[in-house]
Amino acid sequence: MKWYRFSDQQNQICYGRDLAADQTIQLLHGDPFSALTDSGQRVSVQKLLTPLDPRAILCIGLNYRQHVGEFGGELPKRPVLFMKNPSAVTGPGAPILLPASWLNPPQVDFETELAVVIGPAAKNVAVADALDYVLGYTIANDVSARRWQKEENGGQWVRGKSFDTFCPLGPALVTPDEIPDPQQLRLSCTLNGRTMQDDTTANMIFPVAELIAYLSQDTTLLPGTVILTGTPSGVGMARTPPLYLAPATPLP
Repeated sequence: MKWYRFSDQQNQICYGRDLAADQTIQLLHGDPFSALTDSGQRVSVQKLLTPLDPRAILCIGLNYRQHVGEFGGELPKRPVLFMKNPSAVTGPGAPILLPASWLNPPQVDFETELAVVIGPAAKNVAVADALDYVLGYTIANDVSARRWQKEENGGQWVRGKSFDTFCPLGPALVTPDEIPDPQQLRLSCTLNGRTMQDDTTANMIFPVAELIAYLSQDTTLLPGTVILTGTPSGVGMARTPPLYLAPATPLP
């Protein structure tokens, strides 16, 4: 199933499937962490929301071979882990706010990523069982303020990754029955109609099942935890000259 989270005409938060071009959707009853059932009625979507409000956002850096190569680095021996503040999450199609008052120049970059949402709480999970703990998959943009990531925060990445609106997420969440192998998905990112990133999850250094198993060792991954699995090559910082996000309209 592919389902959405949205607000209806009464500003109630709802779940639905089969979103139509006229912005109507099949209403679902229940909770995605227990069960969603068909209501038998279609309703109008006022606004698409993120598929969930994450309990935590765990992120993996340097997880595509060509992305490591575009910076001239060595392949990591273990997953490179950092986190994003859940308050960075923003809905599909919402603007990304460049924190100009903190950054000069902002150097805000784009990073398309496969996002994995944990369903049942997971701890000390074996690789062979790891995908059983997946509620579903969605898409994310790990927006990154490179100056803060590299220079302004003592070498720690969290600050440069956690400004408000720096984690666009969704809109749809696709359940595992429709994605039996998460290593066979294509990711792409376009900027002003130009394709910037285009790769397949088959080129991950650490696949999804290994990431879940690794992250769950002696650590409980709570229901609603989102794992960002790394970005492919093509990011703005690695280009010559670098290409960063800019205001869509001139600032006043």
